[in-house]
Amino acid sequence: MIIGGLQKLTLLDFPGTVACTVFTVGCNLRCPFCHNSALVMNPPENDRLSEDEFFAFLKKRRGILDGVAITGGEPLLHADIGEFIAKIKSMGFKVKLDTNGTFPDRLEKILAEGNVDFVAMDIKNTFDKYAETVGVPDFDTSLVAGSIRVLRESGVAHEFRTTVVSPLHVAEDLGTIAKQIEGADSYFLQNFVDSGSLICGDGLSEMSKDELEKALENAKQIIPQAKIRGES
Repeated sequence: MIIGGLQKLTLLDFPGTVACTVFTVGCNLRCPFCHNSALVMNPPENDRLSEDEFFAFLKKRRGILDGVAITGGEPLLHADIGEFIAKIKSMGFKVKLDTNGTFPDRLEKILAEGNVDFVAMDIKNTFDKYAETVGVPDFDTSLVAGSIRVLRESGVAHEFRTTVVSPLHVAEDLGTIAKQIEGADSYFLQNFVDSGSLICGDGLSEMSKDELEKALENAKQIIPQAKIRGES
């Protein structure tokens, strides 16, 4: 596993769990609004953490931390992610996995192994806007549809989420996106925030408050429990 960073304590990344967050290197998408561009674009060697260093840290945090949130980049890009998760789980920690949903077969295998307690999956946009939104021409949306199915059928606790970015999204899109995940137990809208280190932030901005409220109402027509992240 190639580790690009470690947040030693988080009360936000893993719902209801005192956790750390480990960041994997690399991603198969190039979303222009990505705020972890350094992880996507291959950070310098001296910014990385070895597996030995990471597991030594976890050993010292037994009894202090309850879980580990694994994010990226895209964790499922790595063929050894299953072994990495299993080792974390064997140390007594809960595991949360973030994914962009483009590796449905790997996701299904990992969930079947029973070592993941919670999954957060990004739904980038309506399927007809996916290629533009993720920066990959001719993107195959069947991969995302497959991961949605896997999560629904897995019995593993999960949430879907969409980072809302103007002009890539308009309020009407969120109703269409909600239909793509219809039946979901949990769906969050997250307004775009410019981290200052985006892949390509030219022309991108947060959605206005009024437009975001319209987007939420559209989503709630399909998924009544949809929420804006950070609001009660």
